[in-house]
Amino acid sequence: MKRFPVVSSQALGPQIGRLVVVAPRPARFGRPGQFVIVRVDDLGERIPLTICDTDRGRETITLVVQAVGATTERMIGLRAGDQLMDVVGPLGRPTDLERVGVVAVVAGGVGAAIALPVARALREVGNRVVGVLGARSRDHVILEDEFREAADHLLVATDDGSYGRDGFVTDALADLLVEEPVALVHAVGPIPMMHAVADLTRGAGVPTVVSLNPIMVDGTGMCGGCRVSIAGETRFACVDGPEFDAHLVDFDLLALRNRAYLSHERRALEALHHG
Repeated sequence: MKRFPVVSSQALGPQIGRLVVVAPRPARFGRPGQFVIVRVDDLGERIPLTICDTDRGRETITLVVQAVGATTERMIGLRAGDQLMDVVGPLGRPTDLERVGVVAVVAGGVGAAIALPVARALREVGNRVVGVLGARSRDHVILEDEFREAADHLLVATDDGSYGRDGFVTDALADLLVEEPVALVHAVGPIPMMHAVADLTRGAGVPTVVSLNPIMVDGTGMCGGCRVSIAGETRFACVDGPEFDAHLVDFDLLALRNRAYLSHERRALEALHHG
């Protein structure tokens, strides 16, 4: 049975870890915006994770994991020398990369791991990239140094004002839309954050792309678990996305579906903690 060795493991923040994993195919073919589906072992659930970085020479990919359930908590506990059972990918459609001018890349929480390769790629094709990095508090700001290298300019905001500007990423983005001729916004983060960004940019008339992370099982469009409503039509995030026009997403339905298995997740965590 094929295994995928963990090369390194690092804590980035509270319940957030960064894993570098040997995964030759995703490392060779992965592009910004794409993801892999991971299993820790044959009893673990399938977890979709965006490819944060690749190293083709070492055949490794970088994954950023937030412990929100039993399986992800086990993942951030892995150390160098441990192995993952499955790393399947790359999956999904890569980011559309065009030179449009000024692009705001807005990331909330662990959404920074998804937004980082997109910011790099958008800058490489000639855009001026302004990063807007947000989190609940200073302890939860991740990948700041990497974002400063990837973007032409970086704004940081925390909900509690403990670091950067006091407020939400939407506050920083609203100011940016006044200050610069933003031609495109990419937003990744919690559903309420992306919803708020979409409402803001819709009013400003700025095209906006969001990366969605609904419940996902097989990653091929067969199970239907990752279905989302886009302009009133059903799409599957694993094959049609994960990136969509933010102004066409039904965020309320997305949030409702993502809460479908909360009770199961709580029971799995209790079993992990109490045996």
